[in-house]
Amino acid sequence: MSSQFIIYACPLGDLAEQLDRYFEHSLRLCGRNAAHNYMPHCTLTGFFKDDETAVPIYVEAIAQSLTQAPPPPDPVITITGMTFRPDWHGLELQSDWLKQVITNVAQLAISPTRQEPLRLKDWLHLSLAYELASEHAEKLAHLAHTYIDMKLPVQWELRFYQRHIDHTWTCHQGWSMVNG
Repeated sequence: MSSQFIIYACPLGDLAEQLDRYFEHSLRLCGRNAAHNYMPHCTLTGFFKDDETAVPIYVEAIAQSLTQAPPPPDPVITITGMTFRPDWHGLELQSDWLKQVITNVAQLAISPTRQEPLRLKDWLHLSLAYELASEHAEKLAHLAHTYIDMKLPVQWELRFYQRHIDHTWTCHQGWSMVNG
């Protein structure tokens, strides 16, 4: 039976704490939007289906790609801005290094049980709110400016997740992305 998998880059440290406070306050003040259904993350692949028996193939492909990659830049991911559109609020991100790592993962992750190629994401971002009620847009933007300091250093972890039918998650492995 096939399962859904995805590869994310997840923030750690100060940014993760700020995002937790932002999501907690946004939920309390404005109610749930689609961003509350996920942990804070930057999506690197689309969801893909494969058998659970293939998990070691992906774990090995990610580990090998990271080992073969040149040392990561500092910062690994640059936050280039905060964007507030009517349908989406979030952090705009940039990392050519990480895009290359994920391209290599896609080339290395050869699974006989996956039916489709991995879909790599070109637009790197971290969603703060989407599918939001228009009357909450201004308040959510204010909360983002209040709680999120884009100038703080950020550590990131590459994670391989499985999403279950009941919308719970299993993180099969995480890899720190730190220079040195």
